[in-house]
Amino acid sequence: MTIESTRATATIEEVAAVAGVSRSTVSRVVNGSTAVSPAALEAVQRAIAELNYVPNRAARSLASRATMAIALVVPEDTTRFFGDPFFAAVVSGINARLSRSEYVLNLIIASDDPQDKTTAYVRSGAVDGAIIVSHHTSDTFIDRIAAAVPVVYGGRPVRERERDYYVDVDNLAGARAATEYLVRKGHEHIATITGPLTMPAGVDRLDGYREALAAAGLAEGPIEDGNFTADAGGRAMQRIIDSGRPFDAVFVASDLMARGALAVLGRAGIRVPEDVAIIGFDDSPVATSVSPQLTTMRQPSHAQGEQMADTLLALLGGGQPPHVTILETALVVRASA
Repeated sequence: MTIESTRATATIEEVAAVAGVSRSTVSRVVNGSTAVSPAALEAVQRAIAELNYVPNRAARSLASRATMAIALVVPEDTTRFFGDPFFAAVVSGINARLSRSEYVLNLIIASDDPQDKTTAYVRSGAVDGAIIVSHHTSDTFIDRIAAAVPVVYGGRPVRERERDYYVDVDNLAGARAATEYLVRKGHEHIATITGPLTMPAGVDRLDGYREALAAAGLAEGPIEDGNFTADAGGRAMQRIIDSGRPFDAVFVASDLMARGALAVLGRAGIRVPEDVAIIGFDDSPVATSVSPQLTTMRQPSHAQGEQMADTLLALLGGGQPPHVTILETALVVRASA
């Protein structure tokens, strides 16, 4: 028997013997569990490479009734999903984590599901678990998904329960820090363009803005909803201008909305930052593609995606990950403020 044929027929027991670990440890590594020490992980990965071990995914699935598939459910329309860099970063993070496991990712974009097709698909046993990102108060079908399979939410759930698992950024603290920065720069009439107030992120970023102004003893400026899109952000900026109320700065709750706002300000002959300072939220590629480049709050979207996938893999592997993981934001200063 040649060396090549021996390696092609390597078993999980042989991998365990070469790595000097138990069969169950090899199984945990192959299934992407985090309940493995770094030394054991390295030993198993080295043995897998040495033996050219290929896990028998089909046999494992039949034995455990696992599909080895995870659904990423995004309750948005395709325009929003493909047009917002936030989703690209989150999906990249999820995929990066799943690439180190045996699970595959199924993407479901479901802005409205009157026939409950998404729920029926998940409940049919097609996937082992789900990650749900960017949900609104009207997305009641996600409750039925959560009743069928383990779920990890991207962002605080709209109807948070003690048993829920979610990974979020500190939206409230980030918005507060952004507004405090504008206050420190001497601005006294600060407006804001919010995300949808049907989403916890939209509510938290508005609350952070309000907290910072209250702490500084400043009155709230004009507040308009920009729906987390560039077009709606531009329309919100136009409403702020048309209100006639004075404003010398705007905290915009996403970079996409800030891009729309900058375009409207430019057409109105209002200079940034000379007349009005603008600060966004995300630090997406949009921030450096506009002129002037955007001062913004960086949120770790890629890391959020990785952490969501890691949490779900831990649940599927029988682990006990934390129910809530909060990631920090950071101020990135550029020319717009």
